[in-house]
Amino acid sequence: MSKKDIKLALVHGSSDAIIKSANELKSLYDFVPLTEADVIVALGGDGYMLHQLHKMLEIDTPIFGMNLGTFGFLLNQYSTEGLLERISNAIAYHMYPLKMETESVTGEIREALAFNEVSLLRETRQTAKIKIYIDDKLRLEELICDGVLVSTPAGSTAYNLSAYGPIIPMDANILALTPISAFRPRRWRGALMSQKSKVRFEINAPEKRPVSAVADTIEIRNVKKVTVEQDQDNAKILLFDKDHTLEDRIINEQFIS
Repeated sequence: MSKKDIKLALVHGSSDAIIKSANELKSLYDFVPLTEADVIVALGGDGYMLHQLHKMLEIDTPIFGMNLGTFGFLLNQYSTEGLLERISNAIAYHMYPLKMETESVTGEIREALAFNEVSLLRETRQTAKIKIYIDDKLRLEELICDGVLVSTPAGSTAYNLSAYGPIIPMDANILALTPISAFRPRRWRGALMSQKSKVRFEINAPEKRPVSAVADTIEIRNVKKVTVEQDQDNAKILLFDKDHTLEDRIINEQFIS
């Protein structure tokens, strides 16, 4: 598609600075409603981008984000110049979320999606005790910990990295299973799994040691069982400048001191 033929829609955060930047773009480019757009331009930070990915699950339109937040790992540098050319030359990445299904101590079943990670976290002062199955095979009888998470490649530089999990290249086709402050097994640092793997967590003594499950920003409390697997039906497409791709950013993160 020629850059002059690209129809753009614009979404943005609500801060004064972001609104000012949005108005600046509107004075330079024509924007159409979301339903008519070839590409959606999003202004904000990583949190705002995650919010939009969830909000636009039913929309297949690629998203070109520009960072007006703090870090902006999932976005490009903000600039008003050459926007159509940048978009026409951008590299596309398909973001496949994780599908989380939870069962509470009362038997309630709930589902949620996560583009970064699904994390299980203790709710009280007592450590969580979690049994881990991968593809229905018991792999860990009891993990005593503050929590545990499953991360996508895109999310591997977020909470996963702060919990000392590995950074995963986008094309590696693997997920990270990372403990959070593990007490036992003392030397267990997690595992890498195929993106086709299905992980099941079962909480030992969930009434005494309550655990919550969090999919990106969605928290479900008092769970007793959680399953996590990749969802191939809800991919979102993010566009990145060809000279600063998402793959480049993930590699660069491994060399930051």
